[in-house]
Formats: sequence, C-alpha cells, structure tokens
Amino acid sequence: MSTQYIIGVQFEDVGKNYYFDASRYPDLQPGDPVIVRTSRGLQLANITQVDLAVDDLDLNAFKAVERPATPQDLLQRQALVIKEREMVERIREHLQAQGLSAVKVLSAEFSLDGKRLFILINNEPSVNVNAKQLQQDIKGMVKDVDVDLRQIGPRDAAKLIGGMGACGLEKRCCSQFLTDFASISIRMAKTQDISLTPSEITGMCGRLRCCLDYEYEQYVEAIKTLPKRKRKVITPMGEGRVIQILPLRQAVIVDLPNLGPRQFTKEELDRAERIANGEEVEPLPPPEPKPDTIVSRPEDQVIAREKQPPQKPGHRSSSKRRGSSRSRRPGRRSN
Repeated sequence: MSTQYIIGVQFEDVGKNYYFDASRYPDLQPGDPVIVRTSRGLQLANITQVDLAVDDLDLNAFKAVERPATPQDLLQRQALVIKEREMVERIREHLQAQGLSAVKVLSAEFSLDGKRLFILINNEPSVNVNAKQLQQDIKGMVKDVDVDLRQIGPRDAAKLIGGMGACGLEKRCCSQFLTDFASISIRMAKTQDISLTPSEITGMCGRLRCCLDYEYEQYVEAIKTLPKRKRKVITPMGEGRVIQILPLRQAVIVDLPNLGPRQFTKEELDRAERIANGEEVEPLPPPEPKPDTIVSRPEDQVIAREKQPPQKPGHRSSSKRRGSSRSRRPGRRSN
C-alpha cells in the first residue's frame, strides 16, 4: 500500500487547518493554492503543511484534493468576491427594511462554481430572528443557488469583524493568531488574582477575554507549591497569616503581628519551618557585595559641604540684614 501524501490547508488567513489527501500531486508545496471539495462545495484553499504523518492526526479518512488551482480559478475567485460584497449589501438593506438592523451580516461566500451561497449572521439573544424566513427571502434574491444561512456566536463574529482589542492592541488576538476558541471561565481570573471588574476581563465581543487562558496553567502549577490564603505559616520573623499569594514569584505576603505585611519566598518559609521543627539546616551564604553604583545624574551625587563655624548669638548674616532693610523701605509695594 502506497503512503498517503497528506497536506494541511486553510481557507482563511487566520483559520483552522483542514487535511486532505494530495497523493496525486506530490509536488505541492506550502503556499500553493488548491481546489478542494467541502460541505460548502468547491473551495479555494492555501496549503500550510505538507507530507504529514497520518498517525499524528485524529482522522482516519481524508478527502482527495480535486486539483491544483489554475489562473482561471484565481480569477473566478476574485470575481466572486465582488458578487459577495454586493450580496452582503443587499441583505443588509433587506434587514433594515424589515426592522432588523440589529442583525449583523458578517460574510457571504459563494462556492467556486457559484452554485452555493454560505451566509454568516450574528444577533443578540434579545433580538428575535426568523432564520427560515430570512433564508427564503435571500433565496428570492438569487436564482439557481442553494442558500445556507448560519448564526454564529459573538466570539466568532468578533474574529470576522476584527479591529482593536480591549487591551489596546491594534488587532485582536482572535483576528491575529487564534485559530480556535478555548473555554474561558471566571475561575481563571480569580486564580490569577485579576480584578473582576467587567471592563478588565471582558473583551470587545462582550465575553470573557481569551487571554485569561494564556497563563492559567502556569498559575495553577505554581500555586500548588505555595500555602493557601488565610493559612498560618512560620516565617523567619515569626508566625503569621498568608494574605496574598504571588505564584509567579513563588512567594507570599504574610501578615505578622505587630509588624504588618511582609513578603517571603517559598524557600524562606521552608527553611523557617525546618528550624521550628528542630531540623538542622545549612547556614545561609554570606550576602554578595553590592557593585559600585554608577552616578549619572547630578542629583544622585553626594556633595560634601564644608562645615561652617558656629555663629555667635545675635549675629545676623549680611544677606538677612539687607533683606530686612529692603523690606522696611517706605513706598515699596509688591506687584
């Protein structure tokens, strides 16, 4: 049995990888456009990966690549883009006439042969949309074309719309590099000790920010080795209660009686506990000498001033005498 030549393709610049059998075209390379058949009909895709191992993929069967894309296919795709833009405008005008301007038409895509039209819309839960009736209305706008209308969630809609992120990035993470959405929960924010203010943890889509998942696993692993909040611990300065955890620093802040909050590392707590249990511990290494400080600003320099001899009682400086004499001159007013 011959080895399959499996390739990965993307239909969008930032999208999932889909896998096809290109055994008939073993010379295909990343970046080459190909024609493949999907549930949306014939589509144009770009190759992102080649010669993949079948054992590394979760699929057992792969559809075959129809053919490498020709210049005529690329021109056909450009012509369809113009028709798709016109179709989006027509659907938006129809929705406004029906009083459904709150419904967003995100995209309209024709199959490469022009026989199928795939439309994505998004609406708030408070807006009632008769999807079947809308699909029938769109079918009346085009002839001999199968219309497939899909409603997508706010996160997928934000990915398609693009724009600035809530954190200030010029481009949202979902539109820049995220190919799949992870499940985000409020627990992730609590674990990372992030403010639960809605504006701090909510993205432009109105859902919890995807970035809450970026460092969540690291925080979970780091917290496992630290004492929990409100737990009593022994520190080099005595016994206290943990009031805050600093996972990435591997440290905690402990409230000590009569001393207040102090920060201690995990190693310092372990050492103090062993000492309290009577165990022998190695002495701490002597502190390393601090390097000489390089002074670059005049205000950082230490200026040695000559000591002035003590003045006799009743002695007044000449400057003070001159200032006092000026202040007593008649007819002088301050502006």
